[in-house]
Amino acid sequence: MLSRLGGNEGGGTLAEKKPNDKFREARQRTESLTNPDECLSRQEVAELANAWIWKHHHKKFELNANYIGKIEQGVIRWPNALSREAFRAIFNVGKDSELGFVNARARYYRAVVKLDDVDDMKRRKLFETTTTLGVGALLGEPIATLLGGGEPPPIPQRIGATDIEQIRSATQVFESWSRAYGGGVARAAVRAQLHWSADLLEATCPEQLRPELFSAVGELAEVAAYMAFDAGAHEEARRVFGFALGCAEQAKDWPLRACVLDSMALQAMWTGQPDEALTRAELALVRADRLTPARQTMHHTTRARALAKMHRVQETLRAIGTADEHFAHATPDNEPPSMAFCTTARHDQLTGQAYADLALLGRDPGEAAKRLEAAAAGHAEGYVRSRAICLAKLASLTMVTGDPLQAAAIGHEALNITGSIRSHLATEDLRDLSRYATAHQHLEEVEHLRHRIATLVCTDNPEEESSLNPSSIHP
Repeated sequence: MLSRLGGNEGGGTLAEKKPNDKFREARQRTESLTNPDECLSRQEVAELANAWIWKHHHKKFELNANYIGKIEQGVIRWPNALSREAFRAIFNVGKDSELGFVNARARYYRAVVKLDDVDDMKRRKLFETTTTLGVGALLGEPIATLLGGGEPPPIPQRIGATDIEQIRSATQVFESWSRAYGGGVARAAVRAQLHWSADLLEATCPEQLRPELFSAVGELAEVAAYMAFDAGAHEEARRVFGFALGCAEQAKDWPLRACVLDSMALQAMWTGQPDEALTRAELALVRADRLTPARQTMHHTTRARALAKMHRVQETLRAIGTADEHFAHATPDNEPPSMAFCTTARHDQLTGQAYADLALLGRDPGEAAKRLEAAAAGHAEGYVRSRAICLAKLASLTMVTGDPLQAAAIGHEALNITGSIRSHLATEDLRDLSRYATAHQHLEEVEHLRHRIATLVCTDNPEEESSLNPSSIHP
């Protein structure tokens, strides 16, 4: 996506080419070096910039009058960092914006992400008009008064390694929250953090650190997008996934690119587009030689799940076999920290889901049940959402292929966990379970399960869940 943007000095493909009047006016009000009665010429500006960069950075630049003309015409909206630094010194200004410089790439990011459709003034007004409700009313004072007026933290003028590490730390926190409590809990917080982090892309950053900055922001965006996906906000998730993918491509970060594509494939599966999911999963495996065994495991598993949704049985089995083979060669010492979640329990969960889809087509459910049971038992304490999904899938599988009373017991266990999280993915699995349970609703335990599910997912009438007859899923 971002490969189309060109270098930092571009911008014509993203923004309308409007003349840069601020830069031209700054030149015209600055006295010429050779003729006091005239302003600086374009060539003089170029020569001054070349000399300033050489003096302060010992780098040879060859800016010329044509280059300065392109700036004034709006063709070049965002010169490189050293050129902007030189122009600020020549015209004695403190900010790039005073010379009309616009980072069209960063504006493009914000346009794609659309993190907040309400501007700051409207947002503050909306907040002020609602402070008479809820906690504010109980405490007798407006919430805004109690918390203070808070302004967003300022964007550093220059980005360093510490700033990048802080973004990565925030990403780890949000990812941990998402796994433990679901994507619906901290969406507003991660959105605000991503908005601020995306603005860092507009700040000055050493060229050797810029790929790391893009990677860090891209990783945060991938987590934010997945949280939106988990909360059922699919359009927002698609936009932010697109932004994350752009960051990965700009950084030439192949593992991050594959990770984003994998998440996009999962969303396509959940929204009933298995063919699109398969395309995304296979794109994730482009240049698989740059991916560790654990990452390849994850992407082959997603490919298997997409194939299972398309009822392509033999291809699904081969893809699961390939995933198992890569997982057997994965060792934690050779994997990055970001792959710590790729545990045996996680592998059993994802491959178990693919096997379960095949079992619901009439194949032997034994392998699916074995892997889902192992996954539910093996997930660490913080992986609440994953355990809830495993149990719900296992309950559905058992409801269709085994003992409905046993399925109801597993379903109740899934409900006990799901009630503590805010995850659209987990509740949708429970909806599926309720539909599969329709054939056995004459059993008291099964009917009790369906009513509990209806209450949790805010369905007023449990009979709404009876549109799918589980018997119809067999060939």
